[in-house]
Amino acid sequence: MFEYDFMRTAFMAGGVVAVVAGAVGFFLVLRNLTFAGHALSHIGFAGATGSLLIGVSALWGLLAFTVAAALAMGLLGDRLRNRDVAVGIILSLALGLGVLFLYLYTTSASEATAILFGNLLGVGLATLWTLSGLSLATLFALAIISRPLLFASLAPELAEAKGVSLRVVSVLFLAIVAVAVAEAAQVVGVLLVFALMIGPAAASHRLAPHLGWGVALAIFLAVLETWGGLALAYVTDWPPTFWIVLLSCLVYFASLAKLLPAPRAAPARG
Repeated sequence: MFEYDFMRTAFMAGGVVAVVAGAVGFFLVLRNLTFAGHALSHIGFAGATGSLLIGVSALWGLLAFTVAAALAMGLLGDRLRNRDVAVGIILSLALGLGVLFLYLYTTSASEATAILFGNLLGVGLATLWTLSGLSLATLFALAIISRPLLFASLAPELAEAKGVSLRVVSVLFLAIVAVAVAEAAQVVGVLLVFALMIGPAAASHRLAPHLGWGVALAIFLAVLETWGGLALAYVTDWPPTFWIVLLSCLVYFASLAKLLPAPRAAPARG
């Protein structure tokens, strides 16, 4: 299958995105913010479809909306908690806008489908370079804030007493999550981002006894599931998104049988 250029590009793009999804997803699960990734993907749906409507790449519209929403969520902090109805209404509005933009955008139905469910086999070299650049920037930013982020996640009161700004850490981390969501959507689409970002990370939290090993395992599982999904798609001619999501779910369910208790994160604030 590596004789085909599009398969080689798909494997490279999938691997690059999976590394980011695994690393960012681990901290997302650690901070009990898994709903944030799901919410950002829904909000980004409106940005992606809107950008297509005005003739701009869906990736940039998705990125703009997710980053803007992440900054707003980070700045609101605790005030956003316990407001499930308000958050649900905002997400419904974003999806409604996305549906409207899709209705108005009649040029290509395949692009709309790619936004919803991903189109890893259709990634071109230009998109691969863009994803690679975004991935390097995301991993670099995550490495810079990793120590205060870990401190604020496990012991928020102590971190605040030591001078760590929980709000700044939250805003920066959610901005990183937004970029990771925009990238992951290129692989599995906005509707299934949760599976790629949360599935491997949640499994690693149950299987890895230490945080360092947990991050490495989350990355390994995300890459393995993405590449395995591509290989199975080549063999069966079924969509790679289906296989990636299926493998993610199977690995997570298998991790539930592990006798090791899952590491418990302290309640996140900010």
